[in-house]
Amino acid sequence: MADVVTQQHHLRGVLLASVACMLWGVSGVAASTLFILNAHVTPLWLTQVRMITAGLILLIMGLIIGTHPFEIFKQRSTSMRVISYGLLGLVPVQWCYFEAVKFGSAPIATIIQFLGPFIISIYYFLFKHTKPSRAEGIGMVIAFVGTFLIVTHGHLNSLAISPVVLFWGGLSAIGVATNTLLPRPLLPKFGAINVTGWGLFLAGICLNVFGPLWLVPVTLTWQEVGLIAFIVLFGTIFPFLMFAHALGYILPTTASLLDAFEPLSATVFSVIFLNVQLTGFDLVGGSLIIIAVMILSINAQKILNLFRRWRTD
Repeated sequence: MADVVTQQHHLRGVLLASVACMLWGVSGVAASTLFILNAHVTPLWLTQVRMITAGLILLIMGLIIGTHPFEIFKQRSTSMRVISYGLLGLVPVQWCYFEAVKFGSAPIATIIQFLGPFIISIYYFLFKHTKPSRAEGIGMVIAFVGTFLIVTHGHLNSLAISPVVLFWGGLSAIGVATNTLLPRPLLPKFGAINVTGWGLFLAGICLNVFGPLWLVPVTLTWQEVGLIAFIVLFGTIFPFLMFAHALGYILPTTASLLDAFEPLSATVFSVIFLNVQLTGFDLVGGSLIIIAVMILSINAQKILNLFRRWRTD
C-alpha cells in the first residue's frame, strides 16, 4: 500500500510540474499574440501589469494563510536580497523574455532562455571555483552546438536571428540564473509565496522608472484583456503554485527535467495558433539544448555506474 501511495504522489508531482511548465510556455505564445493584436502593448507595459498584479495576489494569499509577508523587511539583509531578487532575477527573466518574444518568437525566446542552467554552472566555475562535472562539460558542448545552429543556421558569416533577439534572449537566460540563485537563502524562512510575491511586486513598481504604467495610452478589447488575465493567472500564479507544490512530491532534478515542456509547448502552440515557421536548424538546435539541460539535470555518473554493474551481472 505504501508503494502505491508513493507512486501516486510521484505521478501527481510529475503531472503538476509538467502542466506548470507547459503553462509557462503557453504564456509566451499568449504574449506574442497580444503584441500582434495591439501595437500599444509593449513588453515593458505587459511585464509591469503582470508583475504588480501577480505579486499583489500572492501577497494577499500570504496574508490570508498567515505566512506574515512583512516579516521579510525586519532585517536589512533580507530586505536587500528580496529587492535584488526582483530587480536582478525577475526583471530579466520576464521583461527581457517578453522583449525577445516580441522581436523574435515564443519558441526561439524560450529556447534561448533555457540556457540559464549553464550560466549557473559558469558562475560556479568562475566565482566559486567549482569545476564542471563531466556531464556538465558534455552538456555545455551540446548546448553550444544547438545554440550555434539556431543563431547561424550553419552559416558562419551571417546570423539567422536578429541580434536584438539574441541580446534580449541572452539577458533572459542570465535572469534564469539570478532568479534561481538570489532567493535561495530566503525561501526556508519566509516561504516561496512571500518571496516571489514581494519580488514580483517590487520589480513591477521599480520598472515604472523606464516608463510609468499609468501614462501608457493602452485601449484593450475583451480578447486582449482575456490574454492578459491568462498571462497573470495561468502564466504566473497558477504554474508557480503548481510547481512549488510538485516539489513536495518529486526531486528537484526530476522537476528540472520536466522544464523541457516549456520550450516544447511554446513551439507547438506557436506553430498551431500563430503559424510560426521553424526551420530544421531551429528544431535540431532546440532539441540539442533540451537534451543538454537534461544531461545537466541527471546524475550521469550514477547512470554509468548502474550500466557497468548491469554489464558485469
